[in-house]
Amino acid sequence: MTEQQNPSIAKHRPVEGRRAFLRWSGVAAAAAVAFGVNVPGLKLGEAFAQSRAVDLGGGDLGVLNYAYALEQLEAAFYTQVIASPYAGMNAYERTLLNDIRAHEVSHREFFKKALGANRIPDLEVNFSAVNFGDRMSVLKTAMTFEDLGVSAYNGGGAAIQSPRYLAAAGSIVSVEARHAATIRDMLRPFTEYFAGDDVVSRGGVDVSNPPSAVLRAAGPFIVTPVTATQLP
Repeated sequence: MTEQQNPSIAKHRPVEGRRAFLRWSGVAAAAAVAFGVNVPGLKLGEAFAQSRAVDLGGGDLGVLNYAYALEQLEAAFYTQVIASPYAGMNAYERTLLNDIRAHEVSHREFFKKALGANRIPDLEVNFSAVNFGDRMSVLKTAMTFEDLGVSAYNGGGAAIQSPRYLAAAGSIVSVEARHAATIRDMLRPFTEYFAGDDVVSRGGVDVSNPPSAVLRAAGPFIVTPVTATQLP
């Protein structure tokens, strides 16, 4: 019986190597906090206080709010995963998923601090389509979020003008890419799936998607209407 057929076999794999991999990647997220500033400008939280519709805005502020929206979604998802572990989750998998949860919460808090009064409101999420008691349902959803997140940062990065914001986004997307590879390896251990040709081109470049495509894909999981009319 293969490890993929029986996920419990994964508990015999060395945990520290992968934990060190994720722990090191968390350093990039911590370093990114140094870029946080409160940019004067349109206070989006106040502007949309009277409406459920949230537009992300434009320019660097819009891109940061875009990333903040996605990090809210991911942090909420992994928090639920750890709060209600799926059947058969072993210590190895719980350790990995908890490390990823910590990173996503750190990313969310970074953008919250960086945006200050300019941040969008907290978004209402909906995970009713996810069976948190089923391993495959959880990991496939995690893969969707991580792959989507990487493509979102790649697509949104081109619209960032500030060098320090670009540096922060670059450090965070590298962490997201490690998350994506980890989840994919949990789904299909010891295969090339961790960097499959569905997410990495033949030229060795990650997939890139514009905000409109990313928000459309994430839409079923976000109750609060979100638009990106001022982003490319």
